[in-house]
Amino acid sequence: MKTLRILSVVFLFFLIMVGCNKEPVPSGDDQKIEDRSVLNGTYTGIFTAKYGSEIKTGSVTLEMKNGYYTCSGDYNTIPAGGGGTFYTKKGKITFYSTGAIGATVFDANLILVGDYYYSLIGKKLIISKERSSDINYEYNLEKL
Repeated sequence: MKTLRILSVVFLFFLIMVGCNKEPVPSGDDQKIEDRSVLNGTYTGIFTAKYGSEIKTGSVTLEMKNGYYTCSGDYNTIPAGGGGTFYTKKGKITFYSTGAIGATVFDANLILVGDYYYSLIGKKLIISKERSSDINYEYNLEKL
């Protein structure tokens, strides 16, 4: 009987863990997702965060494969990185974080998560987000 209880608890724990890592299910108009495989690869380049006249930059590596991504930046946390799944639709890309990322004390937008615009021309990939007229973020990348 004790073994059955332990197995039940382990099974319940497993179900909870699996359920927590599920990707959001597209619904309605979001079901028209584009083919993400064209973005598969490793990209390197520069991340730029503009806060009015203040500009912060850092080297960045972005790996994308079959709808999953990992992003890592400089030691100075510009950008802070990110990892999870992504979807593309009509020139927009949405990143969903599936893991814990270290605290970004000053600007959570330094983590690659949320909605961005993107442009892929040959090996050049530009991913950008505008938070306001004075604040924007851009990944200027090239495929290796």
